[in-house]
Amino acid sequence: MWPWEHAIVGYVAYSLFYHAYYRDSPGGLEAFAIVFASVLPDLIDKPLAWEFEIFEVGYAIGHSIFFAVPLSIAVGALARSRGRFRAGLAFALGYLAHLPADVLDGYLRDGHLSFWVLLWPLEQDQAQLYARETSIGVVDQFLVYFFRYLFQLLSGDLSPYLLFQFGLAGIAGLLWLYDGAPVLRDSLLAVKRLLERSIALATDSRSR
Repeated sequence: MWPWEHAIVGYVAYSLFYHAYYRDSPGGLEAFAIVFASVLPDLIDKPLAWEFEIFEVGYAIGHSIFFAVPLSIAVGALARSRGRFRAGLAFALGYLAHLPADVLDGYLRDGHLSFWVLLWPLEQDQAQLYARETSIGVVDQFLVYFFRYLFQLLSGDLSPYLLFQFGLAGIAGLLWLYDGAPVLRDSLLAVKRLLERSIALATDSRSR
């Protein structure tokens, strides 16, 4: 599953949960946490495999339940101690949702349930069967997969799975706007407050 697909799935799931449980829209910090955590396993494993060749494939420590669960608990506990429990919850849900999403994506694409991607370092033999070319670097490897994806889109040969992805992306965009465009809204408000403070200071210095 592509990183942006993980971000879309993570945001939709968390926003729906947030509305159902808290009867509110997620704030900017929670939205950032869910999106960042949703792509973090790939940000850890892909460079370590494709660029540094530490792992055979891009599914290793970052995708392992033996790393993901303790990390999510630790981040959640830290966030709670700082009075940011909901942000910690968003991080945990985003990170942990990434793992089964990859397994499900693999099943929908090739019909195999590859649970080995969640069990590093216990399933190294199985991982080697799926070993990818890692000598061209993370950027070039990403471009190879991206242009394959783009060519499929431009060819017009869209599978039901791709159509479902586009539909989910549209839902995520509408949901994000309904939530008040968190992160973007918070950034614009921060810029506005900074400008107002700067204008107030400039006006005050002139009046003196």
